Amino acid sequence: MLPRRRHVPLLIAVLLAGCGGTPVVAPEPPAGPPLPRDMARRVDGRVTTGWPTTLEEREARARIARLIGPAVKDRAGWAEDLHAAFAHLKLVPADETYCAAIAIIEQESSFQADPVVPGLPDIVRRELDRRAERFGIPRFLIASALRTTSPNGRSYEQRIDTLRTEKQLSELFDDMISELPLGRQLLADYNPVHTGGPMQVGVTFAEQHVQERRYPYPVPRALRDEVFTRRGGLYFGSAMLLDYPAPYDEVVYRFADYNAGRYASRNAAFQAALTRWSGRPLVPDGDLLRYQNGKPGETPSQVEIVLRSNAAALQMSATEIRRDLLLEKSAAFGQSPLYARVFALADKAVGSALPRQMLPRIDLDSPKFERKLTTAGFARRVAQRHQACLARAAGS
Repeated sequence: MLPRRRHVPLLIAVLLAGCGGTPVVAPEPPAGPPLPRDMARRVDGRVTTGWPTTLEEREARARIARLIGPAVKDRAGWAEDLHAAFAHLKLVPADETYCAAIAIIEQESSFQADPVVPGLPDIVRRELDRRAERFGIPRFLIASALRTTSPNGRSYEQRIDTLRTEKQLSELFDDMISELPLGRQLLADYNPVHTGGPMQVGVTFAEQHVQERRYPYPVPRALRDEVFTRRGGLYFGSAMLLDYPAPYDEVVYRFADYNAGRYASRNAAFQAALTRWSGRPLVPDGDLLRYQNGKPGETPSQVEIVLRSNAAALQMSATEIRRDLLLEKSAAFGQSPLYARVFALADKAVGSALPRQMLPRIDLDSPKFERKLTTAGFARRVAQRHQACLARAAGS
């Protein structure tokens, strides 16, 4: 996706028919973590949260293919890469989890590995004009530079005129930065593509993820390029969506996290509780700190200011408040003293338990959006697709 988007289980044992029609009983389930609450489903009126029975791989891939909409081309190929992503990440192989990933793919790309974005040439030219004006570079110099031949044998001007996908756009900017005489001065490592691929996963997330877990595929050129492939996009997208413990009762909040950042739905509920207790209005956007270049800044956010002004009631120092706020992107914040005390005081003030989850209130902004979009709207649309996928599962 172009500039920032604010832009996050269970199978019943089955009998598989053998080659000669003899039933083959699925193996016993392995030891492992329970299905998250937001992925649990009801069986005979009871919520089931046990670890699912593992299907034989061939049947698992066939089952994923049946969950994918019938109009999708190369369903078997998509199922193969999604199955591989789940296996490498050790994600729970269940209809609920597969359908969660499928719903994101449908929403973000309609099952296109490198989706087409209308109007990219105009977007690029406007950005080049804006940056030329900012740095005082005459437009005729920009025009002359764009007429030079790029590494793929075509001029930069020709490449801009025929831009159709974000992968092409990312490669164009990388070449301009490294090859054009004015490239480094004009763009200074600027690449407008922050998310990409079939699940529109963040490039920054992918770069951070490989620091914690080895990427299972060879990288021919740069990790950024892997985000735009089907295998890489499904791997990193599935990790972003499912490879973390989310404290939610409904999967719609996990979908909101996918759009706004992990634990944004939990943090938005925290902001709402803080507003109810303190009387100070705060926008429940899921960000508790101010960020600069993806890292917490020194300038306190409105949330931190309100918390500091109530430090005595919280029985916490400014340093302790900051310490806990720095945990906001992790599960640990939900077990922190700050989280517990704010909710205890807020619950007491209103006389009942306030929600611990809330759809963040965020307006999405990108040159490629033609209408107003929000994180809440995104999450609800994906949740509808998730239900449609589960209906296909029930039908199969």
